[in-house]
Amino acid sequence: MIFDFFSMIIILFMNKVLLTLLIFFFCENFIFSQENFVSDVISDCDGGMNIIEPGTFSIQFTGQGGLIKDILEYPSLVSVSEKNSIWCTFIAPFAGVVKLKASIPIGSIQMVIFEQGEGDVCDEIHRGVADIKRLITALKSSEIGLNNTPNADQLYSLELKEGQKISILFNTVEKSKEKLKLVFDFTPLNTGDLKSKGETKIVDLREDEYSPSFHVVVRDASTGYPVVANLTVLGIKNSSALYMGSEFYFVIIRNCKLTIKCDAKGYFFADRIENVTANIESEFTIWLEPVQQGKSLQIEEIEFHPGTSDFTPTSEAKLKRLKDFMALNSEVKIEIQGHVFSLEDNSFLGQRLSEARAKRVFNYLVDNGINKDRMTTIGFGNTKPIYPKPKLSYEEQMNRRVEIKVL
Repeated sequence: MIFDFFSMIIILFMNKVLLTLLIFFFCENFIFSQENFVSDVISDCDGGMNIIEPGTFSIQFTGQGGLIKDILEYPSLVSVSEKNSIWCTFIAPFAGVVKLKASIPIGSIQMVIFEQGEGDVCDEIHRGVADIKRLITALKSSEIGLNNTPNADQLYSLELKEGQKISILFNTVEKSKEKLKLVFDFTPLNTGDLKSKGETKIVDLREDEYSPSFHVVVRDASTGYPVVANLTVLGIKNSSALYMGSEFYFVIIRNCKLTIKCDAKGYFFADRIENVTANIESEFTIWLEPVQQGKSLQIEEIEFHPGTSDFTPTSEAKLKRLKDFMALNSEVKIEIQGHVFSLEDNSFLGQRLSEARAKRVFNYLVDNGINKDRMTTIGFGNTKPIYPKPKLSYEEQMNRRVEIKVL
């Protein structure tokens, strides 16, 4: 009897030790995973939408916080709960001044503006080392901002250098899905940098006009007119940056693969990857499609593993671009259309697979903060191929696609 009693005590003690070790192991791994986790949710810094150019945006709160606590390392921000937040980023295309006005119909707003240092701004925020440039934490007003006549709810405008990046956190304690109206203005310090939309603006990085160059032209797909857009170019040594214009001349000193991202307000985004030869004159035109009801955007870079609805790793960048587009255009409603490739007649399995792929894109957007009521899905199987009789692999891939139609 005594033996059984002591045995039971030992077993309970060992179970308690084991439980403590399990809790410690879980917490250690949970903290580690938070530090290394990257979230695409618009409520998290890494998932913040990119503001491409000045304008008026309607951004919907998700009604909940993000997957991680971004500002945990800032004791001064303890009053900012991150229970219902939106993150935005902006990179100054030239030296200028940021003014903004943010408002919601019901409730109050908090705002924190961080400035990038030497590294990634979100990583710096997570470590508590990013500078706080502007701060409104008092939950008193449904309208806050930056301007030249500050008061309790309006702070001084923010001056940025060319290429400088800021990250903006908007937070409300109401657990609602109100729409934040954001009027964002960026005025150049040098008025020569200000060009009205529709005019030709040339960005020329050549030493002289006779140097061989890679010439990029941005045009409206409906009218053929020039479009002043933001162009992000990656892959050119000493020239990988963000530019604003309608025509661009780049000097290519060695063969390379360029990644080009083009954005303009009122248009679908356009991304391209181009193999460019050094010291050879070449031209590339980007045709931007206006965002209009009934218009479709083909997103061939969203790819799936054969026979499944699982994304390939290369799809991540384009999915994030689509999420940003939807977040910054919260009035837009879309139909997500799935397509598969097959040389045979449309089959039951092919039809179901196309539906599953469209649904997978839908779920990605919902999981990362886009209201599900703004989206519907449909699968077309292989009934609408771009190439009815494909001869090359890229033609087959073009048939295996996702399209976005504005409703």
